[in-house]
Amino acid sequence: MLAASMLATACTATDSSSGPIATPQPPTTPAPASTAAPEATTEPTPLPRPAPSASLRPTIDELLAIPFPLNIAHAGGDQMAPHSTLFAMARAIEEGANMLELDVRLTADGALVVHHDETVEGTTGAEGRIQDLTLAEAQALDNAYWFSPTCWPCRDLPEEEYVFRGVRTGEVDPPPGFRSEDFKIPTLREVVFNFPEMPLDIEIMGSYPEGFATAAAVATEIELLELTEGVVVTSFDDGVLTAFELLAPEVETSPGVDELTLWLLGGKSLRDEHRILQVPPELDGVAVLTEEFWARARAEDLAVWIWMNDPRDQENVIFYQQLIAQGADGIIAGRPNEMAAALL
Repeated sequence: MLAASMLATACTATDSSSGPIATPQPPTTPAPASTAAPEATTEPTPLPRPAPSASLRPTIDELLAIPFPLNIAHAGGDQMAPHSTLFAMARAIEEGANMLELDVRLTADGALVVHHDETVEGTTGAEGRIQDLTLAEAQALDNAYWFSPTCWPCRDLPEEEYVFRGVRTGEVDPPPGFRSEDFKIPTLREVVFNFPEMPLDIEIMGSYPEGFATAAAVATEIELLELTEGVVVTSFDDGVLTAFELLAPEVETSPGVDELTLWLLGGKSLRDEHRILQVPPELDGVAVLTEEFWARARAEDLAVWIWMNDPRDQENVIFYQQLIAQGADGIIAGRPNEMAAALL
């Protein structure tokens, strides 16, 4: 039953930690068929942009040895800044995040982009599937179109509540120290180059066949960018994750839905296959973080990273503190600033 619930959630949620986002109420505009991405500006950048270096990025071994819970920015801290943007990630790091969580998909021309949903409606003012758009078409879109700091993902607020709408398209000036480029749909490589000091928690989106192609692309990028020791890779789809593990056996992974469910039901040990569990507090009314869960996780020396299944009630300092008190080794937080406060 839990496996079915988790799989259903994986297939329907627009955000793996926040459940389905509301269907956009205002009319949307189709994604441009062949619009080139806006020209790069000469505005100041928020952070230095050196090439990635294994010496800068902490290893997963080093992270697991930290004696306090990790502050892992979910989609760059999607409850405090626009989902999966370079701007959000920079803000999360400023607020104390020590790892970035992100989701990846492939565009029509094979670019590996950081984007959770199958379509672009959830974060932009356009329509279309990522897999049907070229990289240029996807990156021309306003990835902060629907973000509001007062209610994400509300779609019926006054227009002024969407505080970063138009920054990407040049209609609104970016915040000081940032560029319009920081509000686009980024590639995985852009994240790596922009934040060379940050380890990454990467979720491969999709199932067969798209998910398998994405898994291969992720494996290739990890090897090319020398990220092997500084990333964790997971997927809701066990087949996709298995394909990735065959291609990149040295990379740390976290179990998919089926494998995790077998472990939760007591029929499988993860001791020799994984070191990290990524779970929500509950799913479809089924509690995950039970006393038995914690006992088995500790018995197998598994680190527990928790993502939120109800952001309206859970993305706050008090709830984070409750999870830490239970024994969480990492919080995949939509509000990294609140998580930083929870650690004080």
